[in-house]
Amino acid sequence: MKTYLLIALGSLMALSCKTDMITHLEVSDFENGGYMRTVTPYPVANSTFSVSKANMSGTKMEFVAEAVTANQGALFASYDLTIKFVDATPANGTITGTTVALKSIAASAFTKDATTGYPRATISVTGTEALTATKLTAADIANGDRFEINGTMKLTDGKSFSASNTSPNITGGAFYSSPFFYRLNVVN
Repeated sequence: MKTYLLIALGSLMALSCKTDMITHLEVSDFENGGYMRTVTPYPVANSTFSVSKANMSGTKMEFVAEAVTANQGALFASYDLTIKFVDATPANGTITGTTVALKSIAASAFTKDATTGYPRATISVTGTEALTATKLTAADIANGDRFEINGTMKLTDGKSFSASNTSPNITGGAFYSSPFFYRLNVVN
C-alpha cells in the first residue's frame, strides 16, 4: 500500500510540473537602444574634469568613448553635446547660463575597436571651446564655476538616448560607465 501511495504521489508531482511552451522570445524582436560607454578614464570619477582659467586653450575634458548599440554600433548615428555655464562665484557678477549646442560627433568620426568591435573615438572639449559655445570671456569665469555638458546618443532609426531617458544602471553603473553628463570645473 505504501508503495502504491508513493507511486501515485510521484505521478501527481510529475504531472503538476508539466509546462506548456507559450511563445519563444526572439532577441531580434526586442527594441534596441544604445549607450555611450566611457572607456578611459575608467571609471569616470563623477564625470568630472577640470580646465585652468589661466590656460583655457591648453586644458580640456578628454575621454575615449565607445558607441554601444545592436550589431556592434551599426545603429549609431551621432553623439551630440550641449553645454551650460553654472556661475558659482557671485563676486565677479552673476551670469545665468542657458543650455546651448556644443558639438556633434558623427559616427564616421569613430573607428571600430579591434578588441570589442564597437566604434570608438576620443572626445575632447577645451576650455576655449566651452567659452566660445557659451559666449563668455575669461573675465566672466572664476575658480569654482563650472560648465555642465550633456550628451545625447542618436541612432539611425531616429531614437535618441541621454541621461534623462536612460536607467541609473547604465548612467551610474561602473560596468556601463555611461553617464551622458560631464562636469568641467574651472580651476586656477
